[in-house]
Amino acid sequence: MYKITMHNMRFHSHIGVLPEEKVVGQNIQIDLKVAVNAVPADDDLKSTVSYADFYPTVANVIQNNRVNLIETLAQIIIDAIKNIDRRIAAVNIHIRKQGTPINGVLDDVEIEMEH
Repeated sequence: MYKITMHNMRFHSHIGVLPEEKVVGQNIQIDLKVAVNAVPADDDLKSTVSYADFYPTVANVIQNNRVNLIETLAQIIIDAIKNIDRRIAAVNIHIRKQGTPINGVLDDVEIEMEH
């Protein structure tokens, strides 16, 4: 088994329960760690899972799903990534939501989920 990690993928989303979050939206950053069951037997891309598929899959989920909770978005992304290839054993995701309307000073709110 080996892991593929992508750091700080950036998107604009509309996550949240407040009206301003739904209209204006916010920037999010996503880290993705994908565990793959098979170690490549040779130097052929067909022997592995192509990480080039991860970013467009995440982008598609964000563009086509407006959700209230970061946790919901995380689960939808995990499911979509796992559907790319049967050799994907597990997905760990961190989502950082910036510009959260909280009365205080902070950079972001982050959740982590693994499945």
